[in-house]
Amino acid sequence: MEEDKDLRIRSKVISEGVNRVPNRAMLRAVGFQDEDFKKPMIGVASTWSEVTPCNMHIDGLAVAAKEGVREHNGAPLIFNTITVSDGISMGHEGMSYSLPSREAIADSIEIVTQAERFDGLVAIGGCDKNTPACLMAIGRMNIPAVYVYGGTIQPGRLDGKQVDIVSAFEAVGQYHEGKISEEQLHKVECTACPGAGACGGMYTANTMAAAAEAMGISLPGSSSTPAISPGKAVECAEAGKRVMELLAKGIRPRDIMTKQAFENAITVVMALGGSTNAFLHLIAIAHSVQVELTYDDFERIRVKVPHLADLKPSGKYAMQDLNDVGGVPGVMKLLLEQGFLHGDCLTVTGKTLAENLAEAEPLHKGQDVIRPLDAPLKLNGPLVVLKGNLAPEGAIAKMSGMKKLRFTGPARVYDSEEAATEAIMRNDIRKGDVLVIRYCGPKGGPGMPEMLSVTALIVGKGLGGEVALLTDGRFSGGSHGFVVGHVAPEAQVGGPIALLQEGDNVTIDSETQELSFQVTPEELHRRRQSWSAPPLKAASGVLAKYARLVSSASKGAVTDLFE
Repeated sequence: MEEDKDLRIRSKVISEGVNRVPNRAMLRAVGFQDEDFKKPMIGVASTWSEVTPCNMHIDGLAVAAKEGVREHNGAPLIFNTITVSDGISMGHEGMSYSLPSREAIADSIEIVTQAERFDGLVAIGGCDKNTPACLMAIGRMNIPAVYVYGGTIQPGRLDGKQVDIVSAFEAVGQYHEGKISEEQLHKVECTACPGAGACGGMYTANTMAAAAEAMGISLPGSSSTPAISPGKAVECAEAGKRVMELLAKGIRPRDIMTKQAFENAITVVMALGGSTNAFLHLIAIAHSVQVELTYDDFERIRVKVPHLADLKPSGKYAMQDLNDVGGVPGVMKLLLEQGFLHGDCLTVTGKTLAENLAEAEPLHKGQDVIRPLDAPLKLNGPLVVLKGNLAPEGAIAKMSGMKKLRFTGPARVYDSEEAATEAIMRNDIRKGDVLVIRYCGPKGGPGMPEMLSVTALIVGKGLGGEVALLTDGRFSGGSHGFVVGHVAPEAQVGGPIALLQEGDNVTIDSETQELSFQVTPEELHRRRQSWSAPPLKAASGVLAKYARLVSSASKGAVTDLFE
């Protein structure tokens, strides 16, 4: 009841009383008329930016959402927040700022929305951190809201084949290995990203968009509609209409983002073979709505859900291809019919998930982007939680497309991504090695950098699946191969990965879900006694604040978990 009262008074803070004359005067300057002060004020959070193709078109989408609000008797105002390009920040110090940008986006949306006392919100995102950040802000504030995904990029074409940003990273490794010429490398560079939209495979942006749709907090179909499609602006206008309906019905995000809704999101991520980053982001979003979500929930669902989608990076199709054969709604319709989804979950349409999917078209006959349930790519989800004496809190492996399920080899230990990259370039890393990159966790990185450059170099050099990579950092949704990330506790706080030494025998087993190294308890104790934490890498500024506040990766790497 207290929340309902708060919702009713938000616009009245601006509209009523002589003491509000200065407030109204300022809003008149941005276009408000007398009648607007009697309407609900709706914020439109835009992540528009020219720094990445993922977000370069979102200014126009924000205008469409604004018009949708206005046409349904709301008073809309657009405001902006930041974004960074994960692809551009990859492979250098800029990647330390990627995950912290999630917190900055969420914080800034919360700050503006609460300071201006908006009654509702439409948030529009694109690149990897935008979707989880927008949903974290929506969850914290719990005012009527709709999320819209800016959409996937179309794949590029080179020599009759699809190429994308991961092709560009892998081409660098191929060039250094002498497999392609500089001219061929330049052709990949010039064709990989043909226009607006987020990276086109089942990478992090598309993974989290699909998760948001499965959760019911975005409109049906919005996660697979391409960025350049005219339908994307229509979705944004529809979002404006829907937020007004949610406001009228008193439906809030926490009515939608329930534990069962998160289970639906995990189910869809597993079926699609999504990014390992889904663990980090879904746990963080759950924290924002006070839903308890742990690795055990992911595992409980993973063992029941088959991997169906033949999508990049381990498969051959792009998100555009999935859209063309029925999109995420088609996949969800199939999963619901087979009992994998909770159909009674409420969504932003005001209807249940089952009611939405009853109106959805099934997957097209004859398509092979999504495998039939009786012939899946894998009998259960490919995102596996590993535990053992190397990762007591857990680590995440993506096993899609992998023939080898167990890997044992000597540890090749590096304390930075740069040092590991140099070792790969010198051909120091050979088949059978377990390449370890540590002090790259949320605190130690800081910012838990992604390792797409490293994994792409390994693949480019022909070592994909022949070298295992282990890190307390993260992997891009575009990474593939025998890779294990999110090792927790991280090295910076004294996790066992900090005690690993060159040549230690490491075992990674996706069937027994083991991540361990051969060391006696006595030797492990001796190493722990001699270990001390290195200084944090950032002494001032945003990274210093982040490193001091951020939680473990197993808790979502959030900055507002105070225990």
